[in-house]
Amino acid sequence: MTPMGSTTVVDAHTHVWGPDSEAHPWQAPVLPPDWEGPYTDAELIADMDAADIDEAVIVTTPLYGRGPRANAYTEATIKAHPDRLYGVGLLDWFPDGPDGPAMAAESLRRMVSTGRMLGVRMHAALAYEEIPTELDRHGDWFLDDRLEPVFDAAADEDTAIFVFPKAQQLADVATLVETHPGVEFVIDHMAWPDGTTAPDQAPWTDFEALAEYGNVAVKVSSLPRSSSEGWPYRDLWGYVRRLVEWFGPERLMAGSDYPWMNDWATYDKCLSWTDEADFLSDRDRRYLRGETFTAVHS
Repeated sequence: MTPMGSTTVVDAHTHVWGPDSEAHPWQAPVLPPDWEGPYTDAELIADMDAADIDEAVIVTTPLYGRGPRANAYTEATIKAHPDRLYGVGLLDWFPDGPDGPAMAAESLRRMVSTGRMLGVRMHAALAYEEIPTELDRHGDWFLDDRLEPVFDAAADEDTAIFVFPKAQQLADVATLVETHPGVEFVIDHMAWPDGTTAPDQAPWTDFEALAEYGNVAVKVSSLPRSSSEGWPYRDLWGYVRRLVEWFGPERLMAGSDYPWMNDWATYDKCLSWTDEADFLSDRDRRYLRGETFTAVHS
């Protein structure tokens, strides 16, 4: 991918993890399909350089669980590359005990006090567990009243909540967004289209209602995982067209989700599909590639 004009090109969604070690112990072997061993920050930086990507966001992998050291590797990577990498953390949303909600809120505050940590991720599409892996496309745990202190903290800290839902949960996500107008929400992977969705049919079209809220942005990311055709993922272009129509490019950002792909793609192909999508204007591409990221997280 070649930067256009002076736009900083940002990959809005990647993952890295180091070897299983005493400093950064794996809690469960939650790795991409057919993947063995680590994918380190050094490897990501090399892939970014080869694809002309200026900056990237590291989303902490469930490999490290939700404990107090869950985000340590992410924090170390962004500290090592302060001009290239940002982070998104994981959180124990429901600590045990009567002070659990306050503890979760304080954990979020500590997390985002680390420079270039943009916020925290909610695996809404997965049943809530220490290691979230089980798909639950109708779960609504993210609406639990116990989470109110966390959302209040996110508003106070001017930080983002990155929600990863399936399409069937978008109506509940709209409830969450409407209830917390002071929080910036970013929807991961355009709700991960699959065989249960179509770009012009419910429930995926619930995105149109979400677009009415100004505190919502969407990552157009993980396309290789959702596509049944391979690069440049033309079977998903209808979804992208709708998002551009409803949100405008100003609230859309492109991400690779590399290397967490089911149907493998090289790093550059996770993002270079935008060059082939002829319905996108040069302005659209500039926003997707970096200008939206800068506006949302400035």
